[in-house]
Amino acid sequence: MGKRSEPKLSGRERQIMDVIYAKGQASALEVMAELPDPPGKTAVRTFLRILEEKGHLIHEQVGQTYLFRAVRPREAAGPSALRRVLDVFFGGSLEQAVAAHLGDTEELSDTELKRLVGIIQQARKSRKGAGS
Repeated sequence: MGKRSEPKLSGRERQIMDVIYAKGQASALEVMAELPDPPGKTAVRTFLRILEEKGHLIHEQVGQTYLFRAVRPREAAGPSALRRVLDVFFGGSLEQAVAAHLGDTEELSDTELKRLVGIIQQARKSRKGAGS
């Protein structure tokens, strides 16, 4: 996974992005209502403006209200979020993350485990086909 130079998000900024992704679009008041231990309206608006300046959000004005939505779909943001989780909690190791998750085998059904085996086999074939 190649790293792109993407402005880092603070914990609160990630919480706000989670709200926006969950709702599709939201006003500052809607975001504030969904945040754990929310800051005041002015602080939420400031975070939204900062996220817009960083290129994560755009807004449209509907009457007196600004509605914010993510620039990239959640699926496109996933790889960089996964990279952050791997770096922070698993020293950058996908193997350690998968091993930690698989250690709790009750969470995965046999069907899911079979799909994972298939994904790993496909990754091996793709690597061999690329000359590695």
